[in-house]
Amino acid sequence: MRHTEFWARMEQALGRGYARSWADQQTIPDLGGRTVSEALAAGESPKQVWRAVWSRLELPVSER
Repeated sequence: MRHTEFWARMEQALGRGYARSWADQQTIPDLGGRTVSEALAAGESPKQVWRAVWSRLELPVSER
């Protein structure tokens, strides 16, 4: 997964105006207690970060 696809999925799940804000503010245990933005900046793969977001938001299996 590329960063562009990751952000498209984030916007679809949370809305265009809220996705980046959420990514900067919410810490996720599956990402070592980091935010989405911190995990991506540290070099975590967008696919791994998406799986953590998917789990945290309890999204349907079809969006995994």
